[in-house]
Amino acid sequence: MNMLQDIADVTLETFSAQVLERSQQVPVLVDYWANWCGPCQMQMPVLKKLAEDYAGRFVLAKVNTDEQRELAMQHNIRSLPTMRLFKGGAMVEEILGAQTESTLRILLDRYIERESDKLRSQARRLFEQGAHEQAFELLEATHAREPDNHQVTLDYAELSLTAGQPSQAERLLGELPFDVRQEAEATRLRALLDFSRAAGDVEDLAALERAVEAQPEDSVLRYRLGAACVLDDRVGAALEHFLYLLQHDRGFQDEAPRKAMLAVFDLLGNEGDLVNTYRRRMSTALL
Repeated sequence: MNMLQDIADVTLETFSAQVLERSQQVPVLVDYWANWCGPCQMQMPVLKKLAEDYAGRFVLAKVNTDEQRELAMQHNIRSLPTMRLFKGGAMVEEILGAQTESTLRILLDRYIERESDKLRSQARRLFEQGAHEQAFELLEATHAREPDNHQVTLDYAELSLTAGQPSQAERLLGELPFDVRQEAEATRLRALLDFSRAAGDVEDLAALERAVEAQPEDSVLRYRLGAACVLDDRVGAALEHFLYLLQHDRGFQDEAPRKAMLAVFDLLGNEGDLVNTYRRRMSTALL
């Protein structure tokens, strides 16, 4: 064991106890390294600094692959440095190559619970129970106390969108580090923000639908309706409206219908019957 309690040198014999069992209590980041590996040597100070900064909220387990060849072979380590994060006795992340401190912090923060995470969960429960104002106030206060908890920021941005405050949602998303802004959740919220702006102030969705029925060739109205349907979780209807625009006014607002359909596919995880059906129909419309 290293002088730092939260840094362990791991062997084949101790891996189960120091990694798998210990990860039942806190996340364990396993660093597979070797003395001859230059990037490994550059990564080492970053990992030690994180272990010190996090002060017991995760454990750094170091595997010298020159000394622990059998362990490295069992774990199929093909390149160095390789890092694997374990939680609850199982590997939850694998990182290949040297990483920046900020990237590793983002990774660790996904799995390390803080007091603000508990408050975040409480805010979500309040929102699901219909106590929207209380949830909003709790997230606002939690974000103010721990602005570096990116999951709180993302929840706060999403609730701001729901509350009809797109400018605040955009500000919150803009505060996030670049790496976090590229992740799936932030990308999803950015797409919803774009749809919120496109929809505008829609107090009565049924009235907007009637307006489109009365003026079916009005591309502006139909695009607003499609965006509003996305926000109302009626993605099938939204895709139908965007497809209509693609078929009848493809160049509308710099190919906005095609881009909107692609954004909806992203929101749906780019899989499923709805995505497959409308992807085929979109391809046909673009021929």
